[in-house]
Amino acid sequence: MGTEEQNILNVRDLHVQVKTKEGMFSLVKDINFGIEKGKVLGLVGESGSGKTVTSMSILQLLDRKNMNIQGSITLQGRELNGLENKEMRKIRGKDIAFIMQNPMNSFTPVFTIGHQFVETIRSHTSLNKKQAKELAVDAMESVNLENSGELLKKYPFHLSGGMLQRVMIAMAACLHPSVIIADEPTTALDLHNQLLVLRLLDEIRAKYKTSILLISHDLGVISEMADDVIVMQNGRIVETANVFKLFDNPQHEYTKKLLRTRPSLHLEQETITHML
Repeated sequence: MGTEEQNILNVRDLHVQVKTKEGMFSLVKDINFGIEKGKVLGLVGESGSGKTVTSMSILQLLDRKNMNIQGSITLQGRELNGLENKEMRKIRGKDIAFIMQNPMNSFTPVFTIGHQFVETIRSHTSLNKKQAKELAVDAMESVNLENSGELLKKYPFHLSGGMLQRVMIAMAACLHPSVIIADEPTTALDLHNQLLVLRLLDEIRAKYKTSILLISHDLGVISEMADDVIVMQNGRIVETANVFKLFDNPQHEYTKKLLRTRPSLHLEQETITHML
C-alpha cells in the first residue's frame, strides 16, 4: 500500500461503536489503511470480524442514531465521515460503488432491471433516458450478458444469481468509479460464476484503473485477486501485508489458521477463456 498522497481511499483511526442496553460496544477499533489507484486490497476475516462494518462506514450507510463513528475516511482527499446524506448519495454509485454478496438484495423486486439500471445512471449524469439505456446495454454486454436489451425488460426474479451479480457489476462499473467495494461478491455463486465474477472485476480494475476493496472470508479468492491484504479479527486489524508475503510468511496465528483452512480457486487462464 502506498502513502496517503498516493492513495485514492484513506481510512484513518476508524472506531465504530454501537449503542446497547449496557452502554456503548465497540464493533471496530483503530482501523487504518489506504488503497492506491488501480490496486486491489483484500480485507479478510471470519464472520463478525468487522469487515462489513468497515465497508459500511466507508459508504456512510451505518445508522448514526445508534452508532458512533469516529475517525477519518477520505476519497480522493474529500472527507466522507459525517457528510450529509444528500451529498453522500451523489458520491455513492458515481465515485464509489458497492457490490453486495447477495445480488437479489440489491434490486427492488417490483421494478424491471432496466428501470433500476437507467435510473441509477440518470441520477448521476445528465444523460437522457435513451442515452442511459444505451449505456446500460453496453455495460451489460461488457460483462458477457447476451440479449442485454431483452434482459433490461425482465424483473430481478427472472434472472439467476450469477446473472444478477453480473448486472450489479455492470451497474457498479458503468460510471467508472474511483473505488468499488465488493463485499463477498462470490459467496452466493457456484464455482463457474465465482470464476467469472472475479475475472470481470479484474478486467474492470485493469481497464479503468479502478481501486477495489475486496472483502471476503475466503483466502482462496483473495490470493487470486489482491495486491495487498488486511486480516481482521474481533474488530481489529491483526496483520497487513503484500499478498505474496502474507501467503508465504504469515506472522499472526489467526492468519495462519485462516490459511490452513482455505479452499483454492485455480484461475487458470485457459479455464476463464473457455468460460468467456
